[in-house]
Amino acid sequence: MKALIVIDMQKDFTTGVLGNPETAAVVKPVVKYIKAFRKENPDGLVVATLDTHTEDYLNTQEGRKLPVPHCIKGTKGWALEKTVQNALGEDAVLVEKVTFGAADLPKIIGKRRKIEEFQVIGVCTDICVISNAMILKAAFPEVPVKIIAECCAGVTPESHATALAAMTACQMEIV
Repeated sequence: MKALIVIDMQKDFTTGVLGNPETAAVVKPVVKYIKAFRKENPDGLVVATLDTHTEDYLNTQEGRKLPVPHCIKGTKGWALEKTVQNALGEDAVLVEKVTFGAADLPKIIGKRRKIEEFQVIGVCTDICVISNAMILKAAFPEVPVKIIAECCAGVTPESHATALAAMTACQMEIV
């Protein structure tokens, strides 16, 4: 079984307070990719992460280093992009995470059938995508992790490229 991991395709990261032209532009390719994955892998696992913070975000370590309240649970910015939500469908597994990487992602995936390949898409390549890809690679060292570059975007184009290079060095395939 193949697994598609969709990272943080939430409004605050695409068109909201932390969005940029690159993250906004990746929404359509992400939707197209999700639909194609579902068609090609009808029994595949689809997991979507949700960056999830509370009103006291600015009092956290992350909030002190990135003082921009975002993805506050229940706000419009916390919601997935509507087209992404529709493409994911009702059977996608949603994983809320309080920091860059979803530490319980391997446990959640481990409850499913054997995974033969991970495909990772989403934003931001240089923070949350790389964090979750590293968690997957560490937990499942013999399972290929493929990063779909055209369906990822970073804080800047330069940091996106740097993250892709780092993931290549950690034996992930950039597609």
